[in-house]
Amino acid sequence: MRRLYLLLFLGVIILFPFKVFSQSDGDMLKNIFDDALTNGHSYEMLDYLSNKIGGRLSGSPEAAAAVEWSRQKMTQLGFDTVFLQEVMVPHWVRGKKEVVRVINSERYGAFELAACALGNSVGTGDQGIVANILEVDGIEALKKLGKKNVEGKVVFFNRPMDPTHISTFEAYSGAVDQRVYGASEAASLGALAVVVRSMASNDDDIPHTGTLIYKDGVKQIPAFAISTNSANLLSKSIKSQAGLKLYIEAHCEMLPDVLSYNVIGEIRGLENPDEYIVVGGHLDSWDLGDGAHDDGAGCVQAIETLRILKNIGYRPKHSIRAVMFMNEENGLRGGLKYAQWVKENNERHHAAIESDRGGFTPKGFTMTGSEEAYNQLVGWKPLFEPYGIYDFGQSGGGADIGPLEEQGTALFGFLPDSQRYFNLHHTTADTFDKIDKRELELGAASMAALVYLIDKYGINGKN
Repeated sequence: MRRLYLLLFLGVIILFPFKVFSQSDGDMLKNIFDDALTNGHSYEMLDYLSNKIGGRLSGSPEAAAAVEWSRQKMTQLGFDTVFLQEVMVPHWVRGKKEVVRVINSERYGAFELAACALGNSVGTGDQGIVANILEVDGIEALKKLGKKNVEGKVVFFNRPMDPTHISTFEAYSGAVDQRVYGASEAASLGALAVVVRSMASNDDDIPHTGTLIYKDGVKQIPAFAISTNSANLLSKSIKSQAGLKLYIEAHCEMLPDVLSYNVIGEIRGLENPDEYIVVGGHLDSWDLGDGAHDDGAGCVQAIETLRILKNIGYRPKHSIRAVMFMNEENGLRGGLKYAQWVKENNERHHAAIESDRGGFTPKGFTMTGSEEAYNQLVGWKPLFEPYGIYDFGQSGGGADIGPLEEQGTALFGFLPDSQRYFNLHHTTADTFDKIDKRELELGAASMAALVYLIDKYGINGKN
């Protein structure tokens, strides 16, 4: 019988090698969540960032104001070190309101479409562009048409996000290539401009901007997003009338790069101060709304993570950093610069956690790393379940922390319930009034809890 018990015990260890934590860990998580929900600063911080500073496009005065606000806020909270890291960022400006207009509809006459320029797009100048429109459902369909059918036209990419995907980010990934690369693909076949169906999960009249990438050696042509309702109307009009024409006009332009900064706050570790756990979000946002969910929420949750741990008296073994990355939206310069700086200084980063999926109710964390690290994360699941946090099965990390993977850093992405995220993403609707205070605070607490566990037990076999 004793041998049977021993075998059963060893079997449990083999099956659940990392399900190891103590009662004190449960008490610590309760302290973390209690502090976030009764003494939280995240909602107040986001109110200022969103409503007093507003949209923070890289290179803009608002982005500069957000840098200074972040530095002052982390200093006021008493972090051990707060410093700026120089980053040269692109400076794209939208200019006056864009126009996308059908000019020869037999049924409606001339009518406007709800539109905005895509980020990094070139403009048309005051004269605008008039051309026939060609509808396609994606880049591959465009290529099959060949230059003779595309040249001299405006290409309309109209593939929607797949509504059957429960993960809205999976649906987004399946459609976003036409926004990012469509302009250069169309230009290579002689198109004059592109119009893209917004990356949205619902039908409404709000256009969604987002970055595009021009390919080297290919002519840069103007690129626009139109709302899903406008896309549906335009598609219907094209099918009912041959030779439909658009007038498009935009005044955006790319100016010379501008000096900006990543903002970094740090609590020094007691045992291993030169080894780091990073938590962060991106400080820049698009210019249409105030960037409350994308990614003001992630920034204040990162700051709040350190504030919570400091306020409850936790003294970390490793140094913990909150990083406000600059220029995720149209360049990723901040994330790349941080990883380069880490490499040059031979810093050891055990883990990095990014919040960039909105400030909604937390569900869990995505993870990119070793199988050992993944099993360790799953082993902590019972500690999170009392707080409704249960989803640890998806891979992923985050754009800004992604470059740290090269040095073996375990990457984690904060995973909230994002069913509503793509109603707001990159639009005028991404504003502070869409934030729920309790959801935001729960997200910050979940991130602080994960930092605590990684700091105490290590990750990826590293302590």
